[in-house]
Amino acid sequence: MFVYSCLLIPLVFYACIRLFPTFFTFNVSFREWDILSPEDPAFIGLENYRALFEDEVFLKSLYNTFLYIVLGVLGQLVFGFAVALLLHRVRLFSGLFRTIYFIPYVTSIVAVSWVFQWLLMENGFVNDILVNMGMDPQPFLNSPDQAIFVIIGVMIWQALGFQMVIFLAGLENIPQLYYEAAVIDGASAWQKLRYVTLPLLNPTIVFSAVIGSINFIQVSFTQVINMSSDGIGGPLHSTITVVVYIYQLAFRQFDMGMAAAATVLLFLFILALTLFQMKVLTKKFDY
Repeated sequence: MFVYSCLLIPLVFYACIRLFPTFFTFNVSFREWDILSPEDPAFIGLENYRALFEDEVFLKSLYNTFLYIVLGVLGQLVFGFAVALLLHRVRLFSGLFRTIYFIPYVTSIVAVSWVFQWLLMENGFVNDILVNMGMDPQPFLNSPDQAIFVIIGVMIWQALGFQMVIFLAGLENIPQLYYEAAVIDGASAWQKLRYVTLPLLNPTIVFSAVIGSINFIQVSFTQVINMSSDGIGGPLHSTITVVVYIYQLAFRQFDMGMAAAATVLLFLFILALTLFQMKVLTKKFDY
């Protein structure tokens, strides 16, 4: 009984801070609830969900979120793996180089966002370089066409250290005997990478893709709030994400019903994306 009572404490804590708020959110999503109104929330069924899919801003945020995930996670995986592969072969000052690449990941997201915002200002450092090279200055974060790609690039750069560490751990766990056997068979460097390294890194790739997708959805809120031109996903909603949209509904418009409905849809989207990634990316290899 002592053991079961000890196990019950974290379960109750988890239920209180996770399960109850989740079910409460589902309940609120079916109601019309303005938190500034003294009236009790009225049950309206699926009206909040219908209103969401009729809102062009929500549809834009959904598209942007998908774009953040596809480009951001792909960029993290590719560059993180490339850096890890290079650092895996470095023997001299390897700890120093790993620390340098990891520092941006543990740096404040707000600080990084503001530094890049200053660098990319109209009269900022980057545009000064472009002008000195004879090129036209770029609007960057003030452009509806460029802003989202700039933010994605910054997010990839900052998360590079995390992906590097994960891939380095995976690379160091691959037994050298596989590479020795490949050399005996006459395999080239590309063939060793394709037929030995990548297959044996499959669990690492799946983990990085799933965690990277979830982190991109969460972290994109801070990046967008601090880097967008108007602080709410601009210009012209070109950088808005579903999380930023939920924040605006809940804490600026005080429409908890619509915000809860958007949260439920985001939850289902993350769940479906995670299951899809684990199903498609997970492969078994026998050597």
